[in-house]
Amino acid sequence: MQTHTPPIPPDAPAGLVFADHWLSKLENLFALLAAFSIFGLMLLGISQVLGRQLFDMPIPGYIDFVELSMVTFAFLAVAYCQRLGGHVRMDLFVRLLHRRSRWLLEFVTTSVPIFLVLVLIYFGWTHFLRAYDSGDSTIDMEILTWPSKIVVPISFAVLLLRLIIQSIGYGRLLIYPDATPVAVPLILTEKDLADKEIEDSRGGDRS
Repeated sequence: MQTHTPPIPPDAPAGLVFADHWLSKLENLFALLAAFSIFGLMLLGISQVLGRQLFDMPIPGYIDFVELSMVTFAFLAVAYCQRLGGHVRMDLFVRLLHRRSRWLLEFVTTSVPIFLVLVLIYFGWTHFLRAYDSGDSTIDMEILTWPSKIVVPISFAVLLLRLIIQSIGYGRLLIYPDATPVAVPLILTEKDLADKEIEDSRGGDRS
């Protein structure tokens, strides 16, 4: 799905703009941490291969580090992806809808997952507590697993805030269909996609 974040209009609700702005900063930070995690894991994998092949000295606990680090890039950027509308979905039907019918569908498909995310936060938190109380650790190097497991409920909590903000944004459009969208990703039309590709080929707006 190709989407873009609309510019902020001058008449946008101040509270919604404020919440979207500061949550975006947190999402960007989490996405950056996820990117660094992937980069670090790549360097660790290279070091593991070179150490094993050249010096017969594999990195102790390599598998443990891989297992624990996977949660960072699997969950940390989930809210960032939701903000940009990057999650996989079928938008062919959505493109056929207009005005209130489209905003209604977007509102429902954004609001319903809130309850699922609440359940995931609850079970993710209880899973973290069990690991913390029991001193759960990896098999090889006995590295504590709770720092990795707490990433899951934290990431879902940020996603919950993003879903709430987007639901409010779509709800506003449902009430005022002619208002300028705020804090929601918009599906690009074929014309928008063509204009975007032309702009990207020229290096963006340099005026």
